[in-house]
Amino acid sequence: MSKSIKFFALFGFVATLAACGGSSTEEEFVIIDPEPISVEPEYTGKFK
Repeated sequence: MSKSIKFFALFGFVATLAACGGSSTEEEFVIIDPEPISVEPEYTGKFK
């Protein structure tokens, strides 16, 4: 095989390992606040 094919195969292998092997198993969580921070204004029309 030529050197360029070997290089691209090695690059693809390393990229696959970096994408799959670097993932951590930390859990993400979201804190939901029961009250909204701000209330959106109510638009009642142009002349009201």
